[in-house]
Amino acid sequence: MSPSPSETRAQSASDVVFFGIVNGLETQGFVPAQRLVETDLAVQFGVGRNSVREALARLAAEGIVELQRNKGAAVRSFSLQDTLDVLDVAERMTGLLARAAARHAKASGLIATLRGVLKEVEAADAAGKDDDFAVGRRRFYRTLLDMAGSRELKRLFPAIHMSVVYAQHRLPALRRLRTQDYRQIAQAVVAGDEARADEAGCLHVAHVRDEILRQGA
Repeated sequence: MSPSPSETRAQSASDVVFFGIVNGLETQGFVPAQRLVETDLAVQFGVGRNSVREALARLAAEGIVELQRNKGAAVRSFSLQDTLDVLDVAERMTGLLARAAARHAKASGLIATLRGVLKEVEAADAAGKDDDFAVGRRRFYRTLLDMAGSRELKRLFPAIHMSVVYAQHRLPALRRLRTQDYRQIAQAVVAGDEARADEAGCLHVAHVRDEILRQGA
């Protein structure tokens, strides 16, 4: 759903490719079923082909890319059922994350940071700037992860394939929906209300599911 916190540290060459593809899915730089050619990626990201291969192997291990014999790599394409399966996991994990962040919000010293990130998300949404919104969204979840202070959440949460879901379902209503839901999550977290934060996190993913099903009906 968001890049690993390691994205904020010094990146290796393979990290540049790995996060470049993950982030590119949300900003339409990459699309589901797109073939990923090693030589093209090496040029695009300014790295060697060995680094590209390493990044593709990591992406394949996380289920974002498929490696096909004699055909190379391609961005994974989700069926509707794949999408619903991802959302089932994301719903529980997002609620858990919001609950943990609310529990430790005051002690974390990150309340002002969360409020600032939410303002970035709202401004990007109002201006219709998809790239800025994607950056703000990642910062929002990264701040929640830092507030929660859970090693297991930091390990598991980035593995949820929401980037592929959003790449496959480019619905205009989703950005505004996410902004509204992030506001509810942030308010509950700042208040330290664990139950309300958990509910807001789960409801956010439920809203995404409902919109995808509505548009697909």
